[in-house]
Amino acid sequence: MMASEKEILEIEKGFWTLGEAYFKANADRECLVAFPGMAGTMSNADLAATATNTNRWRDLEIDLKGIVEPGSDVLVLTYEAHATRESGEPYAALVSTGYVRRANGWKMMFHSHTPLEGGEAS
Repeated sequence: MMASEKEILEIEKGFWTLGEAYFKANADRECLVAFPGMAGTMSNADLAATATNTNRWRDLEIDLKGIVEPGSDVLVLTYEAHATRESGEPYAALVSTGYVRRANGWKMMFHSHTPLEGGEAS
């Protein structure tokens, strides 16, 4: 069964706007992350612990660049994100997220941000 683009984007938005409980419920047992200053495999609990501040992002806009679903249980999406940090600073990045379908739904198993200069699209 192919994933619904709307469903996946709603899950993705939750990682930006919701907190620790959301991460625990929607990230896989382990997740590979790649951010400037933070890269590697993280457990579900360790990843969720990074999302204790639920006000860290606002004004999120997602410009989807593509989704591939090489099988019925794995997909990867890439998008350009624009958001405002809690401090009011603009942020823009190219983001890629991988999901795996488990018995209880799609779970994030890979997530990467490549910040764009000055928070603006290039």
